[in-house]
Amino acid sequence: MTSELNNIERISETLDSAYHAMHHFISDSKWDARSVMDKVAKDVSQSLPKQTLTGLLIDESGWEKKGNKSVGVGHQYCGNVGKTANSQVAVYGSLCNGKNASLVDCRLYLPASWTNDGKRCDQADIPIEERVFKTKQELAADIIKHQLAMGINFDYVGGDGLYGNDAAFAREINNMGLVYMLDIPSDQQIFLEKPELAIPERKSSKGPSPTKLKASTDHTTACKYISSLSPSDWKTINIRDSAKGILKGLFHFRTVYIWDKNINTVENRLLVVSKRKTRDSEEIKYSFTNASLGQYTEQAIAYMQAQRFFVEHSFKEQKQILGMDQFQTRKWLPWHHQIALNMMVGCFILKEKLFNQDEIPILSARDIMDFLHFKFYKEMTEERLLRQLKERHIKRQYDIDHCYSKQ
Repeated sequence: MTSELNNIERISETLDSAYHAMHHFISDSKWDARSVMDKVAKDVSQSLPKQTLTGLLIDESGWEKKGNKSVGVGHQYCGNVGKTANSQVAVYGSLCNGKNASLVDCRLYLPASWTNDGKRCDQADIPIEERVFKTKQELAADIIKHQLAMGINFDYVGGDGLYGNDAAFAREINNMGLVYMLDIPSDQQIFLEKPELAIPERKSSKGPSPTKLKASTDHTTACKYISSLSPSDWKTINIRDSAKGILKGLFHFRTVYIWDKNINTVENRLLVVSKRKTRDSEEIKYSFTNASLGQYTEQAIAYMQAQRFFVEHSFKEQKQILGMDQFQTRKWLPWHHQIALNMMVGCFILKEKLFNQDEIPILSARDIMDFLHFKFYKEMTEERLLRQLKERHIKRQYDIDHCYSKQ
């Protein structure tokens, strides 16, 4: 819907509905947002085709805000603008199978400046039990545990570098008996051989005795390691079909070791590195997984690494088409009401795509929202709507066919 309709006053005027009743429904009514999100998760899980591995993809998203009244707002890193800004940030979970994905869970991040300020929490009506500071990794772990407790089925957990750079988070997922595929920074320290940790012997009678553990072998970084590889060390793998043809990339797999100095243990990881050509350059992606090549094929592991695209696509649909970042609620309850309703609409759109996939395989969220917009607001004739959708699909299919014809 257009931006002017992402406003309760405008919507109530257009639909000839009661403004105060709609405002109460979002802001003050006591319906349980968590129950709605849980119903969405179950519906999405049941609706997703089981054509391939299903992932529970974790990512955070935020949006800039003015002032300091909106719940959770603070001067913090906001991925939407790529820098620190006055913003709200939340951690989300998305279920994904192939090209089909939808958001199913959300936890609002509360900076310590909020959880340590009882008066501020009172003003935002934050429940007492929620006034506990949790890192984004801890919120992500809560999402995973909650989905497991509900019996939601997924084959692995995916996440970006914020989560892959946290050895404790990866260990927690592993202890749940789950497979993870977590991105890591290019300068991640790795050992190519398993090091022994020991306190060095004293070499001189002068000075204090050594007290810190030292590794028996030198470490390197992920990017330095791949710079030493030859072309024969890479394998071309077709990952999936896409609107721009078959998505493929060069992949390299290597068991490596990390030293978690917080608990002084050495743990093994499977390093997954992919290289894909982009329009202007080359994209190199680094990930850690606890999956083994004896357990999964190389193509399955490559697929898991590439699926994070779809949680980002989910955010794009939710924000640009469904208006998730357009609301102006300030308190805890209406914020969660708005997010829950947004997820419910996202679930509906996923179901519509799946229901129509045989007859309209390239049906998009924009197409569905345009149809609903027509039904509710009658701003164009039915003939014009159908003509617009047909012309859009012809162009979209032409672009897809053109990409595949060049491969």
